[in-house]
Amino acid sequence: MERTARKKFLTVSESELFKSLSESDLQRLQSYKQLMKIIPPQKSSNWPRYLCYSAIIFILFLLTPVFVLCLVHNGIFKEVEFLQDAHLALCRMFMEDYMEFDLHREACILETIEGIEDVFRPPVDCSICYNVTKVERVSGITVADFEEKFAYSSRPVVITDAMNDWTAVEKFSFEYLRSVYRNDSPALNRASSECQFFPYKTKFGSLRDVFAMSSERARLQDGSKPWYIGWSNCDSLAANTLRHHYSRPYFLPSDSESSRTDWIFMGTPGYGAPMHIDNVGLPSWQAQVKGTKQWILEPPPECYLDCSQLEVVVHPGEIIVLDTNRWFHQTYIEGDDLSITIGSEYD
Repeated sequence: MERTARKKFLTVSESELFKSLSESDLQRLQSYKQLMKIIPPQKSSNWPRYLCYSAIIFILFLLTPVFVLCLVHNGIFKEVEFLQDAHLALCRMFMEDYMEFDLHREACILETIEGIEDVFRPPVDCSICYNVTKVERVSGITVADFEEKFAYSSRPVVITDAMNDWTAVEKFSFEYLRSVYRNDSPALNRASSECQFFPYKTKFGSLRDVFAMSSERARLQDGSKPWYIGWSNCDSLAANTLRHHYSRPYFLPSDSESSRTDWIFMGTPGYGAPMHIDNVGLPSWQAQVKGTKQWILEPPPECYLDCSQLEVVVHPGEIIVLDTNRWFHQTYIEGDDLSITIGSEYD
Protein backbone atom coordinates (compact mmCIF):
# COMPACT_ATOMS: atom_id res chain seq x y z
CA MET A 1 0.00 0.00 0.00
CA GLU A 2 2.70 2.43 1.03
CA ARG A 3 4.93 1.48 -1.89
CA THR A 4 2.06 2.02 -4.33
CA ALA A 5 1.23 5.41 -2.79
CA ARG A 6 4.89 6.44 -2.92
CA LYS A 7 5.13 5.40 -6.56
CA LYS A 8 2.08 7.46 -7.48
CA PHE A 9 3.38 10.40 -5.49
CA LEU A 10 6.70 10.30 -7.31
CA THR A 11 4.90 10.11 -10.67
CA VAL A 12 2.89 13.24 -9.85
CA SER A 13 5.94 15.06 -8.50
CA GLU A 14 7.72 14.52 -11.83
CA SER A 15 4.92 16.14 -13.84
CA GLU A 16 5.45 19.57 -15.45
CA LEU A 17 2.61 21.11 -13.44
CA PHE A 18 4.09 19.96 -10.17
CA LYS A 19 7.57 21.20 -11.08
CA SER A 20 6.23 24.66 -11.96
CA LEU A 21 5.05 25.19 -8.40
CA SER A 22 7.42 26.61 -5.81
CA GLU A 23 7.82 25.13 -2.34
CA SER A 24 5.82 27.99 -0.82
CA ASP A 25 2.97 27.28 -3.28
CA LEU A 26 3.00 23.59 -2.38
CA GLN A 27 2.90 24.36 1.33
CA ARG A 28 -0.39 26.16 0.80
CA LEU A 29 -1.96 22.89 -0.36
CA GLN A 30 -3.43 20.88 2.52
CA SER A 31 -3.27 17.69 0.49
CA TYR A 32 0.45 18.14 -0.13
CA LYS A 33 1.09 18.63 3.58
CA GLN A 34 -0.82 15.50 4.43
CA LEU A 35 0.97 13.49 1.78
CA MET A 36 4.35 14.73 3.00
CA LYS A 37 3.52 13.57 6.51
CA ILE A 38 2.33 10.16 5.35
CA ILE A 39 4.74 9.53 2.49
CA PRO A 40 7.76 11.80 2.72
CA PRO A 41 9.89 11.71 -0.38
CA GLN A 42 13.05 9.61 -0.09
CA LYS A 43 16.13 11.54 0.78
CA SER A 44 18.88 11.55 -1.76
CA SER A 45 21.97 9.55 -0.86
CA ASN A 46 25.00 11.58 0.27
CA TRP A 47 27.51 8.72 0.25
CA PRO A 48 29.50 10.06 -2.73
CA ARG A 49 30.03 13.33 -0.86
CA TYR A 50 31.01 11.55 2.34
CA LEU A 51 33.39 9.32 0.39
CA CYS A 52 35.00 12.36 -1.20
CA TYR A 53 35.44 14.08 2.17
CA SER A 54 36.94 10.92 3.66
CA ALA A 55 39.38 10.61 0.76
CA ILE A 56 40.51 14.23 1.19
CA ILE A 57 41.05 13.77 4.93
CA PHE A 58 42.98 10.55 4.33
CA ILE A 59 45.23 12.20 1.73
CA LEU A 60 45.93 15.13 4.05
CA PHE A 61 46.75 12.68 6.83
CA LEU A 62 49.29 10.94 4.60
CA LEU A 63 50.81 14.17 3.32
CA THR A 64 51.25 15.79 6.73
CA PRO A 65 54.40 13.77 7.69
CA VAL A 66 55.89 14.50 4.27
CA PHE A 67 55.20 18.20 4.75
CA VAL A 68 56.81 18.14 8.20
CA LEU A 69 59.88 16.29 6.90
CA CYS A 70 60.27 18.87 4.14
CA LEU A 71 60.22 21.64 6.74
CA VAL A 72 62.82 19.80 8.81
CA HIS A 73 64.98 19.09 5.75
CA ASN A 74 64.98 22.78 4.78
CA GLY A 75 65.96 23.87 8.26
CA ILE A 76 62.65 25.53 9.16
CA PHE A 77 62.28 23.15 12.11
CA LYS A 78 65.17 21.71 14.08
CA GLU A 79 64.81 17.97 13.73
CA VAL A 80 65.34 16.74 17.26
CA GLU A 81 63.69 19.59 19.15
CA PHE A 82 60.59 19.73 17.00
CA LEU A 83 59.97 16.00 16.69
CA GLN A 84 60.71 15.30 20.33
CA ASP A 85 58.38 18.10 21.44
CA ALA A 86 55.65 16.78 19.14
CA HIS A 87 56.21 13.24 20.40
CA LEU A 88 55.96 14.29 24.04
CA ALA A 89 52.95 16.51 23.45
CA LEU A 90 50.99 13.77 21.68
CA CYS A 91 51.84 11.20 24.36
CA ARG A 92 50.86 13.56 27.13
CA MET A 93 47.65 14.56 25.37
CA PHE A 94 46.63 10.94 24.84
CA MET A 95 47.53 9.70 28.32
CA GLU A 96 46.51 12.65 30.46
CA ASP A 97 43.63 14.24 28.52
CA TYR A 98 42.04 11.28 26.76
CA MET A 99 42.93 8.40 29.11
CA GLU A 100 42.83 10.67 32.19
CA PHE A 101 46.03 9.16 33.63
CA ASP A 102 48.41 10.98 35.94
CA LEU A 103 51.69 9.84 34.42
CA HIS A 104 53.62 10.63 37.59
CA ARG A 105 51.39 8.60 39.89
CA GLU A 106 49.88 5.78 37.86
CA ALA A 107 51.49 2.39 38.39
CA CYS A 108 51.97 0.01 35.47
CA ILE A 109 49.37 -2.76 35.39
CA LEU A 110 51.32 -4.86 32.89
CA GLU A 111 55.00 -5.12 32.12
CA THR A 112 56.05 -3.40 28.95
CA ILE A 113 56.08 -5.70 25.96
CA GLU A 114 59.61 -6.04 24.63
CA GLY A 115 60.12 -3.88 21.56
CA ILE A 116 57.12 -1.59 22.10
CA GLU A 117 59.28 1.24 23.43
CA ASP A 118 61.44 1.06 20.31
CA VAL A 119 58.46 2.00 18.14
CA PHE A 120 57.62 5.11 20.14
CA ARG A 121 61.11 6.38 20.98
CA PRO A 122 61.97 9.97 19.94
CA PRO A 123 64.20 10.35 16.86
CA VAL A 124 67.95 10.69 17.38
CA ASP A 125 70.29 13.45 16.19
CA CYS A 126 72.56 11.55 13.81
CA SER A 127 75.57 13.69 14.69
CA ILE A 128 76.28 11.07 17.39
CA CYS A 129 77.68 8.75 14.74
CA TYR A 130 78.78 10.95 11.79
CA ASN A 131 82.27 9.85 10.68
CA VAL A 132 82.50 7.35 13.56
CA THR A 133 84.00 4.21 12.04
CA LYS A 134 85.36 2.50 15.15
CA VAL A 135 85.14 2.55 18.93
CA GLU A 136 88.20 4.34 20.28
CA ARG A 137 90.33 2.74 22.99
CA VAL A 138 92.02 5.20 25.35
CA SER A 139 93.93 5.16 28.63
CA GLY A 140 95.06 7.85 31.04
CA ILE A 141 92.37 10.20 29.74
CA THR A 142 91.78 13.32 31.80
CA VAL A 143 88.38 14.20 33.18
CA ALA A 144 88.30 17.31 31.00
CA ASP A 145 89.12 15.38 27.81
CA PHE A 146 86.55 12.69 28.60
CA GLU A 147 83.86 15.29 29.27
CA GLU A 148 84.68 17.16 26.06
CA LYS A 149 84.90 14.17 23.71
CA PHE A 150 82.79 11.36 25.10
CA ALA A 151 80.77 12.03 28.25
CA TYR A 152 77.73 13.62 26.60
CA SER A 153 78.38 13.22 22.87
CA SER A 154 77.00 9.65 22.74
CA ARG A 155 80.21 8.54 21.03
CA PRO A 156 81.23 5.14 22.44
CA VAL A 157 84.66 4.64 23.93
CA VAL A 158 86.59 1.93 25.79
CA ILE A 159 88.77 3.01 28.74
CA THR A 160 91.49 0.39 29.19
CA ASP A 161 92.96 1.39 32.58
CA ALA A 162 89.96 2.33 34.73
CA MET A 163 89.92 -0.78 36.93
CA ASN A 164 93.57 -0.99 37.96
CA ASP A 165 92.80 -0.53 41.67
CA TRP A 166 89.60 -2.63 41.79
CA THR A 167 89.64 -5.81 43.85
CA ALA A 168 86.51 -6.96 41.99
CA VAL A 169 88.74 -8.37 39.25
CA GLU A 170 90.01 -11.01 41.66
CA LYS A 171 87.00 -11.27 43.99
CA PHE A 172 83.92 -11.50 41.76
CA SER A 173 82.74 -14.96 40.72
CA PHE A 174 79.47 -16.83 40.40
CA GLU A 175 79.94 -18.32 43.88
CA TYR A 176 80.88 -14.99 45.46
CA LEU A 177 77.88 -13.15 44.00
CA ARG A 178 75.60 -15.95 45.17
CA SER A 179 76.99 -15.68 48.70
CA VAL A 180 76.37 -11.91 48.86
CA TYR A 181 72.58 -12.17 48.53
CA ARG A 182 70.66 -13.28 51.62
CA ASN A 183 67.79 -15.70 51.20
CA ASP A 184 65.27 -12.89 51.86
CA SER A 185 66.93 -10.44 49.46
CA PRO A 186 64.37 -8.50 47.37
CA ALA A 187 66.66 -8.84 44.36
CA LEU A 188 66.10 -12.60 44.26
CA ASN A 189 62.34 -12.39 43.74
CA ARG A 190 61.78 -9.24 41.67
CA ALA A 191 59.88 -7.92 44.68
CA SER A 192 59.48 -4.36 43.42
CA SER A 193 59.77 -2.23 40.31
CA GLU A 194 63.35 -1.37 41.35
CA CYS A 195 64.36 -5.04 41.38
CA GLN A 196 64.47 -5.73 37.68
CA PHE A 197 65.62 -9.00 36.21
CA PHE A 198 66.41 -9.75 32.56
CA PRO A 199 66.34 -13.44 31.64
CA TYR A 200 66.82 -12.66 27.94
CA LYS A 201 66.13 -15.94 26.14
CA THR A 202 66.80 -18.24 29.06
CA LYS A 203 64.18 -20.03 31.16
CA PHE A 204 65.19 -18.36 34.42
CA GLY A 205 62.27 -16.66 36.13
CA SER A 206 64.27 -14.77 38.75
CA LEU A 207 67.73 -14.25 40.16
CA ARG A 208 66.89 -16.91 42.75
CA ASP A 209 66.61 -19.44 39.91
CA VAL A 210 70.03 -18.40 38.64
CA PHE A 211 71.74 -18.81 42.01
CA ALA A 212 70.03 -22.17 42.46
CA MET A 213 72.32 -23.54 39.74
CA SER A 214 75.26 -25.68 40.66
CA SER A 215 78.74 -24.33 39.95
CA GLU A 216 79.14 -27.07 37.31
CA ARG A 217 76.01 -25.98 35.47
CA ALA A 218 76.91 -22.30 35.81
CA ARG A 219 80.15 -22.99 33.93
CA LEU A 220 78.54 -25.41 31.44
CA GLN A 221 80.64 -28.28 32.80
CA ASP A 222 77.53 -30.51 32.80
CA GLY A 223 76.74 -29.97 29.11
CA SER A 224 74.04 -27.33 29.74
CA LYS A 225 73.14 -24.66 27.22
CA PRO A 226 74.81 -21.22 27.38
CA TRP A 227 73.01 -18.61 29.47
CA TYR A 228 73.11 -14.85 30.05
CA ILE A 229 71.12 -12.70 32.48
CA GLY A 230 71.12 -9.24 34.06
CA TRP A 231 69.68 -7.64 37.19
CA SER A 232 69.50 -4.37 39.08
CA ASN A 233 71.31 -4.39 42.40
CA CYS A 234 68.30 -3.22 44.40
CA ASP A 235 69.44 -4.92 47.62
CA SER A 236 71.24 -2.14 49.55
CA LEU A 237 73.12 -4.56 51.80
CA ALA A 238 74.40 -6.55 48.85
CA ALA A 239 75.20 -3.36 46.96
CA ASN A 240 77.31 -1.99 49.82
CA THR A 241 79.22 -5.27 50.05
CA LEU A 242 79.96 -5.31 46.33
CA ARG A 243 80.97 -1.66 46.24
CA HIS A 244 83.85 -2.40 48.57
CA HIS A 245 85.45 -4.02 45.52
CA TYR A 246 84.94 -1.30 42.91
CA SER A 247 84.74 2.48 42.84
CA ARG A 248 83.54 5.35 40.74
CA PRO A 249 85.53 5.39 37.45
CA TYR A 250 88.22 8.06 37.57
CA PHE A 251 87.33 9.62 34.22
CA LEU A 252 83.73 10.66 35.01
CA PRO A 253 83.08 14.43 35.27
CA SER A 254 83.46 15.65 38.85
CA ASP A 255 79.94 17.12 38.98
CA SER A 256 78.22 14.04 37.57
CA GLU A 257 76.40 11.58 39.79
CA SER A 258 75.96 7.86 39.23
CA SER A 259 72.56 6.26 39.55
CA ARG A 260 71.64 4.83 42.92
CA THR A 261 71.17 1.34 41.49
CA ASP A 262 73.99 -0.49 39.74
CA TRP A 263 73.52 -3.21 37.13
CA ILE A 264 75.15 -6.61 36.92
CA PHE A 265 75.27 -8.83 33.84
CA MET A 266 76.55 -12.37 33.93
CA GLY A 267 76.70 -15.30 31.53
CA THR A 268 78.65 -18.01 29.80
CA PRO A 269 80.58 -18.01 26.53
CA GLY A 270 78.45 -18.61 23.47
CA TYR A 271 75.60 -16.34 24.47
CA GLY A 272 74.76 -12.70 25.20
CA ALA A 273 72.07 -10.07 24.84
CA PRO A 274 70.18 -9.83 21.52
CA MET A 275 70.04 -6.55 19.58
CA HIS A 276 68.04 -4.00 21.56
CA ILE A 277 67.96 -0.44 22.81
CA ASP A 278 67.53 0.68 26.42
CA ASN A 279 65.12 3.15 27.97
CA VAL A 280 67.05 4.32 31.01
CA GLY A 281 67.39 8.01 30.21
CA LEU A 282 71.14 8.50 30.75
CA PRO A 283 74.45 7.28 29.29
CA SER A 284 76.21 4.54 31.22
CA TRP A 285 79.50 2.76 31.81
CA GLN A 286 79.90 -1.00 31.96
CA ALA A 287 83.01 -2.54 33.49
CA GLN A 288 84.12 -5.94 32.20
CA VAL A 289 85.20 -7.54 35.48
CA LYS A 290 85.50 -11.12 34.21
CA GLY A 291 85.45 -12.70 30.78
CA THR A 292 85.54 -11.14 27.32
CA LYS A 293 82.54 -9.61 25.61
CA GLN A 294 82.01 -8.55 22.01
CA TRP A 295 79.74 -5.54 21.41
CA ILE A 296 77.95 -4.88 18.12
CA LEU A 297 76.57 -1.35 17.87
CA GLU A 298 73.92 -0.31 15.35
CA PRO A 299 72.94 3.32 14.73
CA PRO A 300 69.22 4.09 15.03
CA PRO A 301 67.23 3.46 11.81
CA GLU A 302 66.96 7.16 10.97
CA CYS A 303 70.78 7.28 10.80
CA TYR A 304 71.43 4.17 8.68
CA LEU A 305 72.35 6.22 5.60
CA ASP A 306 74.85 8.37 7.49
CA CYS A 307 76.39 6.00 10.04
CA SER A 308 78.02 2.59 10.19
CA GLN A 309 77.79 -0.50 12.35
CA LEU A 310 80.55 -0.70 14.95
CA GLU A 311 82.14 -3.69 16.65
CA VAL A 312 84.46 -3.78 19.65
CA VAL A 313 85.75 -6.45 22.03
CA VAL A 314 85.95 -5.48 25.70
CA HIS A 315 88.52 -7.42 27.72
CA PRO A 316 88.76 -7.97 31.49
CA GLY A 317 89.78 -4.76 33.25
CA GLU A 318 88.27 -2.48 30.56
CA ILE A 319 85.22 -0.20 30.74
CA ILE A 320 82.97 0.66 27.80
CA VAL A 321 81.08 3.96 27.94
CA LEU A 322 77.97 3.95 25.77
CA ASP A 323 74.66 5.75 25.44
CA THR A 324 72.48 2.63 25.26
CA ASN A 325 69.41 4.80 24.77
CA ARG A 326 70.61 5.84 21.32
CA TRP A 327 72.78 3.00 20.09
CA PHE A 328 71.15 -0.35 19.42
CA HIS A 329 73.50 -2.94 20.86
CA GLN A 330 74.09 -6.65 20.97
CA THR A 331 76.62 -8.57 23.05
CA TYR A 332 78.30 -11.95 22.72
CA ILE A 333 80.57 -13.57 25.28
CA GLU A 334 83.82 -14.92 23.85
CA GLY A 335 86.60 -17.07 25.23
CA ASP A 336 86.31 -19.68 27.96
CA ASP A 337 85.55 -17.70 31.13
CA LEU A 338 82.28 -16.71 32.76
CA SER A 339 81.51 -13.05 31.98
CA ILE A 340 80.67 -10.65 34.82
CA THR A 341 79.96 -7.01 34.02
CA ILE A 342 78.95 -4.27 36.42
CA GLY A 343 77.80 -0.79 35.44
CA SER A 344 75.82 2.30 36.21
CA GLU A 345 74.32 5.40 34.61
CA TYR A 346 75.72 8.88 35.11
CA ASP A 347 74.31 12.37 34.53
